[in-house]
Amino acid sequence: MPIAGRMAAQDIRATIQALARQAGVSLAALSRMLGRNDAYLQQYVQRGSPRVLAEGDRRQLAAFFGVPEMRLGGAADAGPLLVPRLAVAASAGPGATVDDDVMVGVEAIDRRLARRLGLREGAASVIRVRGDSMAPGLMDGDHLVVDQDDVRPTAKGGLYVIRIGEALMVKRVRLMPQGMVATSDNPAAPPVPDGPIRVIGRIVWQMRLPG
Repeated sequence: MPIAGRMAAQDIRATIQALARQAGVSLAALSRMLGRNDAYLQQYVQRGSPRVLAEGDRRQLAAFFGVPEMRLGGAADAGPLLVPRLAVAASAGPGATVDDDVMVGVEAIDRRLARRLGLREGAASVIRVRGDSMAPGLMDGDHLVVDQDDVRPTAKGGLYVIRIGEALMVKRVRLMPQGMVATSDNPAAPPVPDGPIRVIGRIVWQMRLPG
């Protein structure tokens, strides 16, 4: 597939050679850093094999050299990931599901951070915390980034936005032999309501204004 709007293959290979010389590191050492055999980058630079660097290899090399991925053939930065901010507060009180709610704005998340968090376009949202049932980790007014692709808690557990009946809340959810169990971090919080747990998504990032 042609790389429209990107560097030509020979320019990418020349750039890698130049960056390696500037960094004083051999192509063999860089290949080992990538988990490849010693000849991997040498063959790419001299013979064009493989024809295109794997995305993970390109990203790791760009991070090592401290250069934008564009210099190694990556696409131009598409700008931040725009995540809808919803008019809903998750707590131990009544609420509504995220997908039923109304967007009141957007939050811009850096693309590199979004990749690190595993966020997919169209499958993330931002909600606000109400109450102190998850204090001290989560406080009233915190804004949380929700990964709506992650709806399967494990035995280790994690922070999830869930719905029990008509209540939308943020709880620590674990998968136990008897099924999913939701708990509050604050021991003074009211008991979690009984009922089937519907997982809306996992909390992957927390935003808080300085006090």
